[in-house]
Amino acid sequence: MSRGYSRVILVGNLGRDPEMRYTPQGTPVTNFSIAVNRRRGSGDNAQDETDWYRISVFGRQAEVADQYLKRGMKVLVDGRLAIRSYVGNDGVERTSVEVTADNFQMLTTRDEMEAGGYGGGGPARDRQHDDDGAQRAPAGDRGGRREPNFDDDEEDLDDVPF
Repeated sequence: MSRGYSRVILVGNLGRDPEMRYTPQGTPVTNFSIAVNRRRGSGDNAQDETDWYRISVFGRQAEVADQYLKRGMKVLVDGRLAIRSYVGNDGVERTSVEVTADNFQMLTTRDEMEAGGYGGGGPARDRQHDDDGAQRAPAGDRGGRREPNFDDDEEDLDDVPF
């Protein structure tokens, strides 16, 4: 009997900062969710739709995801698809589409990150506001995460795990 094959490639934006934990065996696992937007229809009848996917990443990639990914960033995820049904706290049956990622790739550039104010940042009092009133983390604030500096020298290039 032949074996099946499950593969999915998604491109979307992180809905929140990743959360890392460890399995009882000590393997790091990072979870995050991405929103994949699409437009249905055309002209005046066009509607934007968003699908949410829960992503799990294991091992070294989990550590990389926890260190470098931030809410709002665009990411490509390649992995195995799993659909799970469960009953929520309110008694309603729900379906969750989950992906166990084998690989992921950050698609947001460093310039976009700096211009967009990506990151969870710290307390609200540490935030600054743009002219349009949007919150932005102060320069250098990356939620306690060290961001590699690609401009100065090659020393930081060794810190990038991909």
